[in-house]
Amino acid sequence: MNLMNDAILTHVYTLFFFLTIMIFNLYCVLSIKDFIKLAKRLKFMTPIYHLTNAIVIYTGMIVSAYTHDMSYTVMLMIPVAIFLLVIEIKRYKRMRVIKSNNIELQEAFNIYAKKIYIIEISVLISMYIIAKIF
Repeated sequence: MNLMNDAILTHVYTLFFFLTIMIFNLYCVLSIKDFIKLAKRLKFMTPIYHLTNAIVIYTGMIVSAYTHDMSYTVMLMIPVAIFLLVIEIKRYKRMRVIKSNNIELQEAFNIYAKKIYIIEISVLISMYIIAKIF
């Protein structure tokens, strides 16, 4: 049973690390005014974001399969993880096509990225609260 506790701990700690990445990305969007520097930072963080999300999904699947638990909470976690994956891909796709001389698109992206990260953080915290309550 010690192995199962390790999987649960890994899942929870990875969730906190995932939340930390989201908060860091939001902080970067709020604090970095130069779009090129921001784009480089977010481009560097995107694979880390997706790797962490994959670890959360994988450890969640292991815990769920081992405990034979397919509750409504677990069934809600699946679309939440997919939603976080898709919304980050959409943010990245929108960012990568912006040219360095297109100031209007850069400003629009900053507003969009702030909304995306606030939504991601809200969804992750909400899912964590739902999992703790139920």
